[in-house]
Amino acid sequence: MDMTRERVCAAALVKIFGYEPMYASGLTGRLGSASAVFDLPPGEIDRMLGPHSKFRGMICAAALDDAAEELERLQTAGCRFIASTEEAFPAILKDCPDCPAGLYYRSDSGPEEIFREGPAIAVVGTRDVSAYGREWTRKIVDACAQAPVKPVIVSGLAFGVDITAHLAALDGGLRTIAVLPCGIDEVYPASHRKAAEKIASSPGSALVTDYPPRTSPAPFTFIRRNRIIAGLAGSTVLVESKASGGGLITCRLADSYGRDVFALPGRVDDPRSAGCNALIRNRTAEAVTGLAGLGEQLGLGRYDLRRKKDFVQVVDDFYGSRPESDENGPLVRLAGLIAGQRGIDLEELCYRSGYPYNETARLATRLEADGFICIDLTGRCTINPRN
Repeated sequence: MDMTRERVCAAALVKIFGYEPMYASGLTGRLGSASAVFDLPPGEIDRMLGPHSKFRGMICAAALDDAAEELERLQTAGCRFIASTEEAFPAILKDCPDCPAGLYYRSDSGPEEIFREGPAIAVVGTRDVSAYGREWTRKIVDACAQAPVKPVIVSGLAFGVDITAHLAALDGGLRTIAVLPCGIDEVYPASHRKAAEKIASSPGSALVTDYPPRTSPAPFTFIRRNRIIAGLAGSTVLVESKASGGGLITCRLADSYGRDVFALPGRVDDPRSAGCNALIRNRTAEAVTGLAGLGEQLGLGRYDLRRKKDFVQVVDDFYGSRPESDENGPLVRLAGLIAGQRGIDLEELCYRSGYPYNETARLATRLEADGFICIDLTGRCTINPRN
């Protein structure tokens, strides 16, 4: 098979049937390749599509010429395309009934490395992530990074859980795949462009999409993007989700594909955990009740997690190694209060510590400057996820 022509034919099918990929997968499955679809006489193609199909006349030489020009432009821009009929195309995605005819991708690695056989874990959740959700996203990915079998972490590059999962994966030496809700020639959200470049340049990691170039993000593109996230992963972990969040849709798609679904339980009165709690209650997802044994549940092998040093002890060690200062004790005290109550604000911190407000704010700012905590615009303090 001429793979260059096969890619062009598959890319043409993606453009023609992009929002209804089951047409493309049905035709290629029946005929054996994307090239075979374009080798049929026009009358035979129309007969297969049906007399009233809106796609009549679209499978033609002009579509191939357009696709060939587009792939050439993408190659110049560092983007490539892989057809679903190629050997390196992810087999796990090909098992899905709505598998696209191909994927656009941007990476410094080849498709054999990006989509190589092995476990893939989707880590998804709300954009409006809480400190609890951000902390547990990193803990879950860190636990995966310690496993004897290293997975690839799949997510959607969105704010909140997604970007936290991608960056935690890279920090832990794991590969990561970011599935875009737009064409491969864009990055969404634009503020994550730097992270996207880091992903694309990391060995075995990639930005991928099944949307043709110049496709802008829209509400329905996010929903359809989620099927690629669910389809690429053998297991999906939902960290936080409202009652109708996109992460919830991804989990339901994963369940429909027969994949394993896990969810992090949260407070019953926290709207950001409503989706997780519902999946657990309906027995669609298994609850993540701790890190011990999670790797084995995810198919990553049995192992003992390395225990991290207690946060307060790390702070104490850091300042204790510095020249003696009257601030060391108060800094450690504030660190303990922040560790004990996620999202504590400066006023509450002042009340609980007994220090004057100005002193509390100054000490908290120092903890932030030294990388131990984060302070948001409302003055709420949380442990820096990297700790």
